[in-house]
Amino acid sequence: MKIARLHPHEGPRFRTIRLRALRDAPDAFGSTYTETAARPPEVWTAQLEALATFVAVDPPHDVGLVRASLDPDDPQTAWLYSMWVQPSARGRGVGQALIETVIDWAGGTNATCLKLEVVVESDSANRLYARLGFRPTGREQPLPPPREHLREHELQLRLR
Repeated sequence: MKIARLHPHEGPRFRTIRLRALRDAPDAFGSTYTETAARPPEVWTAQLEALATFVAVDPPHDVGLVRASLDPDDPQTAWLYSMWVQPSARGRGVGQALIETVIDWAGGTNATCLKLEVVVESDSANRLYARLGFRPTGREQPLPPPREHLREHELQLRLR
């Protein structure tokens, strides 16, 4: 398995992986499959320009995804987004490798902490983040409709 960074011309590849993630785990993300599938090609390109996007590749298949960016209001804070690992690749270190890639990416910026939001009920994801040193900040909020019955909490990892 290897981790690769996607580039703006790889919008169709990114779209395919993201839609697979939304089909597999609809309650893990703020956006829905329907709204995401309707996005035009230029949106996918723009997202790849705006966010560092990494995929886990178990040749020849893409088996995981994670994205990251610096907080526009606080460049010392980086955010991890859209973490997903294909079910058949779970339990093989793919999630950890993706998160460690984002930690390395954030460490190469001015960021002093890395934050993320994860659904409280996602036990396996929360265990993985805790094992890698992420801790709750105390902030919680419901997901947007139609999943407002689920809550996500903010976790952070100090980088320096």
